[in-house]
Amino acid sequence: MWAHAQLCAEYGAPFRFFSTKDALSELISALLSHRTRNQESHKAYQQLRARFPTWEEVRDAPTADVQAAISPCTWPEQKAPRIQAVLREISARCGGPCDLTFLADMPVAEARTWLESISGVGPKTSAATLLFSSLRIPAMPVDSHHHRVAQRLGLIGPKVGEGPAHKLLEALLPPDWDAQQVYDHHEAFMFHGQKCCYFHSPACGRCVVLSQCPYGQARLHGAATPGAAK
Repeated sequence: MWAHAQLCAEYGAPFRFFSTKDALSELISALLSHRTRNQESHKAYQQLRARFPTWEEVRDAPTADVQAAISPCTWPEQKAPRIQAVLREISARCGGPCDLTFLADMPVAEARTWLESISGVGPKTSAATLLFSSLRIPAMPVDSHHHRVAQRLGLIGPKVGEGPAHKLLEALLPPDWDAQQVYDHHEAFMFHGQKCCYFHSPACGRCVVLSQCPYGQARLHGAATPGAAK
């Protein structure tokens, strides 16, 4: 993908993986992080692990106790029963406790399909579980920043949502990329959305990929901007 090298150079790739969680722990962490700031979701995760040392205990605990433990995140009343349902489904499929390490033996697409067949697990969560966890499987999550940058660069259409964007953007990556390269790509696009390509008033004048950005070019030259996020 043409913007990869410029953005990786701008933000200092290669990036160090931020997580060393096992896959099941990363899955629960990803579910907690939905529509929640990192600081709050991290606190919720830490409180959950302190209150319940094993995922089996979380699965079998009174839902009200799980909800109380994850209270720092948004919608704990929805996430507590959802997390327990996910843990019950995984236990049923595995015939008991399961750490999801077997996903490393599957092709990436098959591992993602396995995870996304669980109710409440979408493409962003499945990719985060595989890439961010200790499995280090090259599946690419697309967050709101990554999605916005990709739209403005014309890599996906203006009406493509975050969910469908996963397959489209992943298809643009070289098939031989390893987990580090995929992680660098995701992080570089995310950082660009956070530090330059803002939702409101993007700093197009200092953008390192401006020369190839149809949105930025139109915006700076006074033309009608393409239909990407403004």
